Amino acid sequence: MLDVVVLFFALGVFARVVKSDLRLPEALYETLTIYLLLAIGLKGGLELSRQPLMDLLPQVLGVMILGALVPLAVTPLLRLAGLKPVDAAGLAAHYGSVSVVTFAVALTAVQRAGLPYESHAALWVAVMEAPGLVVGIVLARLALKRADTGSGRIRWDLLAHEVLLGKSVLLLMGGLLIGAVAGDAGVAPIKAVFIDPFKGVLALFLLELGLVAGGQLGALKRHGIKLVLLGCALPPLLALAGATVGMLLGLQVGGVTLLATLAASASYIAAPAALRVAVPQANTGLAIACALGVTFPFNLLVGIPLYLHLAPHFTR
Repeated sequence: MLDVVVLFFALGVFARVVKSDLRLPEALYETLTIYLLLAIGLKGGLELSRQPLMDLLPQVLGVMILGALVPLAVTPLLRLAGLKPVDAAGLAAHYGSVSVVTFAVALTAVQRAGLPYESHAALWVAVMEAPGLVVGIVLARLALKRADTGSGRIRWDLLAHEVLLGKSVLLLMGGLLIGAVAGDAGVAPIKAVFIDPFKGVLALFLLELGLVAGGQLGALKRHGIKLVLLGCALPPLLALAGATVGMLLGLQVGGVTLLATLAASASYIAAPAALRVAVPQANTGLAIACALGVTFPFNLLVGIPLYLHLAPHFTR
């Protein structure tokens, strides 16, 4: 049986396909984004307050290395598929980064299945956000330099600000720090706002993402079946890499599922903003169509159930 939040996403796609006038106000979309990022960070921070930080260092390093390696592996595959070098690296940067919403859906699936998992897993989201994105951007800039397109120098200050102080990372890290410092007693007064309603807010956000994904169908038609195949083939391959790292780190079965999901996900919030700053020549429309129009629904409908099924094979 599909999780109810996935059905909200399907409703949004259907509404866009039938050209309904259903819309969520832009201000509400921004509010829901802020809420989800803070809530995920707070949950992870609460768990950080209960255990020594040094014990988590191997996991932090492992997931950062995983994120950095994803664009290096994905870019050659996208080049073989016929994408231009800068577009291949730009799209690979989206896959090197992560989707917070996909993680949230996977987390509810793991909890619903009653699987044990590392309760500080939100920390992985925060530390995986930047490394793959930066590596992908560097690859794209190198591709431009080789093509001699006059791309100019990278404004590392602007890039660092966008990647490290952009909305996604700032809210996640801020939530983590608040939860870790405040602890259970400190967060208790706001639990009814940030913890208990989480799944309902996630459902509303997925309704909006369904509307946005439905709007990408035209772009998918323009780019052809190749983009659809790429968006469906990459997640399982990357999930295998994530599950393998999870096994090497000795994660529990739910933790392996979550790390596989993060590796398989693709950013459509932080990555497009960073690419616009660092590599405006990259085709961000193609990247968003693939990340949000194909990979995101694939992970919701097929990927997460698949990763749940495979995870026990990657636990010791």
